[in-house]
Order: sequence, then structure tokens, then C-alpha cells
Amino acid sequence: MLFWSVLGASIASALLPLINIEAILAVSISQAPSHAWALVIAATVGQMLGKILWYWGGMHIDRAPWVSRQLQKPKAKASLERWHERAEGRPWFTAALLFVSAATGFPPYAVTAVLAGTLRVPFWIFLVTGTLGRGLRFWAVVYGTSSVLDFL
Repeated sequence: MLFWSVLGASIASALLPLINIEAILAVSISQAPSHAWALVIAATVGQMLGKILWYWGGMHIDRAPWVSRQLQKPKAKASLERWHERAEGRPWFTAALLFVSAATGFPPYAVTAVLAGTLRVPFWIFLVTGTLGRGLRFWAVVYGTSSVLDFL
């Protein structure tokens, strides 16, 4: 039951960044320390399911009339072009940026997910780097929490 609760909370957290999945995960591990890996997997899968929606939204963001008008402004157009130049032909840079964002939250992963979709980063790169980064992040939360609990 806890697995499904963490999975649902992590999907919600991916879509609404005000929900803190790390705090939920820390409390969950204190309730079921023997299920650490299952909780890490639930949080990672849930987060990626939610972030895929952000990625997909980024791919189709230009369909929204307001966004389309904003992207026609010279400053926004120049900024998007700079990101295209940085990402195009540099898959390692793009993958590293996505991984660091997923693992650390800087820059915010929801923002990089939308940017990845907008820049048409191959889906498999987004999925692999995000899954590895989020998994590492949640593993650190779970094992950091369990270390503190063992200390207490």
C-alpha cells in the first residue's frame, strides 16, 4: 500500500512542484525501512511519469496562442535560439544538463523537462537521464534518512 501511495504522491509532485516528494519519501522510509528500494523505484517511476507530461507539453507548447505570441517577441526568440544552438549537435551537453537537473533540482527539473520537449531532445535521452538522475536523488534521500534514523 505504501508503494502505491508514494507512486501517486510522486506523480502529483511531478505535476505540482509545491508537493515535496522528498519529504514524503523521508516520512515513508521511516514507516517501512525494509522497503527502501521499492520506495525509491516508486518515487522515480512516478516522477518520470509526471515529467513526461511536462516534456510532451514542451513539444506542443507552440500550439497555445499566448505562448506562440510570446515566442515571437525578439527577446524570447533570441533566448530560444541560444538554447537550440547549445543543444543542437551536443548530445552530451544536453544529456548532462538533464541529468544534473534531475539529480539536483537545479535548474528546476520541470523547467528542463519543458525545455527538452521544446528543443525536441530525443525522448530516450530525456527518459534515461531523468530516470537515472531522479533515482540517484531519491536513493540519497532514502539512505540519508535511514542513516539519520539509525543514528537516533
